[in-house]
Amino acid sequence: MGLLLMQARRKTTLSMDGMRCAPGFTLIEVLVALSIIAITLTAVYRLQSDTFRMSSDARFYTLAPMLAKSKLAEIEQQGFKNATDGSGDFGQEYPEYTWSVRMEDLRSELIKSPKHHLTRIDLTIAQNEELTYELRTYRFYVD
Repeated sequence: MGLLLMQARRKTTLSMDGMRCAPGFTLIEVLVALSIIAITLTAVYRLQSDTFRMSSDARFYTLAPMLAKSKLAEIEQQGFKNATDGSGDFGQEYPEYTWSVRMEDLRSELIKSPKHHLTRIDLTIAQNEELTYELRTYRFYVD
């Protein structure tokens, strides 16, 4: 009896020519729905990948100035007279990060004494050679 009631409640529709049609979705409706889902999922995927990339970039541009400051302090501690150009990495703490430094003594007409020196320091911090942070600073010191 329950089966008969379910069949009696089932709606049937009539087509244009008067024939009965089973309820359901047409192929066009299914294709439109799949297209909408595909477009939506593609947009969500792109947003997710852009968010991940921006997060990684933000981490680099936050950490790189601190690493540059640390390296510059290390160079100052050695003394500018003893410091030379070089490159290296930051060890186990920051395995993906590398640094390179280039130093050049500058001559100026304003600096008369041979004891006084002006040095230009170019320091580059890189992460996997994809992102780079460059710092240029000048230091004045006396022998």
